Amino acid sequence: MTTAETTSQVQQWTNLAQQLRVDSIRSTTAAGSGHPTSSMSAADLMSVLMLSHLHYDYDDPKNPANDHFILSKGHAAPLLYSMFKAAGAIEDEELLTLRKFGSRLAGHPTPEIPWVDVATGSLGQGLPVSVGIAAVGKYLDKLPYKVWVLLGDSEMAEGSNYEAFHLAEHYKLNNLIAIIDCNRLGQRGETELGWNTEAYAARARGFGWNAIVIDGHNYEEIDQAYRQAAETTDRPTVIVAKTIKGKGVSFLADKEGWHGKPLNQEQAEQAINELNPAARSMVYPVQKPNPAKPAPLGEKKPLELPRYELNSSEATRKAYGDALVALGAANPEVVVMDGEVSNSTYANEFAKAYPDRYFEQYIAEQQMVAFAVGTQVRGKIPFASSFAAFLSRAYDFIRMGAVSQANIRLSGSHAGVSIGEDGPSQMALEDLAMMRAVWNSTVLYPCDANQAAKLVAEMADHGGICYIRTTREKTPVIYGPDETFPVGGSKILRQSDKDDAAVVAAGITLHEALQAYDQLKSEGINIRVIDAYSVKPIDDETLLAAAAEAGGKIITVEDHWPEGGLGEAVLEAFAQASVPMPQVIKMAVESMPSSGKPAQLLEAAGISAHDIVQAVKTLVRGVK
Repeated sequence: MTTAETTSQVQQWTNLAQQLRVDSIRSTTAAGSGHPTSSMSAADLMSVLMLSHLHYDYDDPKNPANDHFILSKGHAAPLLYSMFKAAGAIEDEELLTLRKFGSRLAGHPTPEIPWVDVATGSLGQGLPVSVGIAAVGKYLDKLPYKVWVLLGDSEMAEGSNYEAFHLAEHYKLNNLIAIIDCNRLGQRGETELGWNTEAYAARARGFGWNAIVIDGHNYEEIDQAYRQAAETTDRPTVIVAKTIKGKGVSFLADKEGWHGKPLNQEQAEQAINELNPAARSMVYPVQKPNPAKPAPLGEKKPLELPRYELNSSEATRKAYGDALVALGAANPEVVVMDGEVSNSTYANEFAKAYPDRYFEQYIAEQQMVAFAVGTQVRGKIPFASSFAAFLSRAYDFIRMGAVSQANIRLSGSHAGVSIGEDGPSQMALEDLAMMRAVWNSTVLYPCDANQAAKLVAEMADHGGICYIRTTREKTPVIYGPDETFPVGGSKILRQSDKDDAAVVAAGITLHEALQAYDQLKSEGINIRVIDAYSVKPIDDETLLAAAAEAGGKIITVEDHWPEGGLGEAVLEAFAQASVPMPQVIKMAVESMPSSGKPAQLLEAAGISAHDIVQAVKTLVRGVK
């Protein structure tokens, strides 16, 4: 490039960067809220990226060859939206609707906007999700796209970023480039490391990354760093850019107290005059990617789920693994990940059958869920599994997955006191409540192997956040392999014309309820036994009918804390219906469990067949 060409290029970078700063100020001032200074620090970084390195067709956001840009520091949304305007994707009129009711330009980006892959704003999310997107590009789609991630320096305190560092290096994701906007100032003052850019770089190098330290306002350094990152073939790259918060405006630059504060109209006019952009609303061409298609998929085959014989015994966690193998054969878009417990969740069955579509996440549950979200960005059908108790570590990622309207499937095994000797640290007793609270989620809890296999197949075709709770112990197979289990349904396993009460159970306690039925029947008490395998959505119609036909007496029994689980799902069904509230007894785990045999722990928790019998007698006859 000649000196004249270099001068011209620098001037173009400068003009775009100043426009991005001006528009970040204008949009936040119009909104009366937002983060202009956090946007201004990264404007030079984004200008060089847009004009010289990003390959993206804004007219075709689903183009498989497009690069991906993830704004991990989601509060800098004004910068992102200003980039959209500069690319000609949105008009100035829409830019000024930032944060207003009814606008798609929310305070933090969401995929309601077609050029946004995932929702960000909860810090520490963007890089872990990007690992999943990059892995699909390198190993499955085999496409040349790059994944660019802009992070804030404050969010580098989030442990999830270091889970991403370790996994990205493990999978040698040379198509992943992280950019740390090291502007020194956080919400309440200086960040932990300030401008110690070498400390950030040393951490990244410790994880095996290629790390480059630059002046984030020197266009030639930025350009060279991006080129070096794109040419690195054996590892991911992090670019640590020293920047100035509020760059370009004298009363904002490197000044505390401006985080998350918009300028008033007078201040905005002064700031814009200082920035003195050559143009206010220029449209800048972004390079489109070269045409490319994902690697061909394998052949889709008819689904042949595993079949388990009636009256045999098998663990639902084993059926989960067997069903994954069947799904893998039927649909080459299915991918699986696990948190280093695949020999217990039985995801290892898929790993053995389809190793190219299995991604070990090791003991990094946040990264595992984020990886699943990243794979579905590229159209895959992800299943991620761990012990149910450990998914609580990843709850923010599950919650943000819902904000992203992501389609992911989660399996939590070893739930409840019935796991036995491992003790309370391993016993998920809050997972049903946790997953029920997620927006638009589906929560399933099978009681036998055939039911589990069918529900796993249902999950593959179901949108949103889907969760299946599986059991460690083998349980009797009570359903034939041709039985169907639609999401939102239930099964009535025992009933009569004169039921005295109805018992609603799922999973392990369903078998306790069936034992209780036999004992009660021998004593002249008839109960209706309902298998509420779909905890959310729950089968309201069957519950309402049971209350009307079983004397208005309902007992729920679950291997879970009393708060937020099956019992409260049942109560909610009645609360939302215009019918009299039945008498309801909630049986659940009330005290902290210990180690022991499963049968001992069910008895100690008060949710065994014996306890159900006593609860029914109390409700029906007043006998204690």
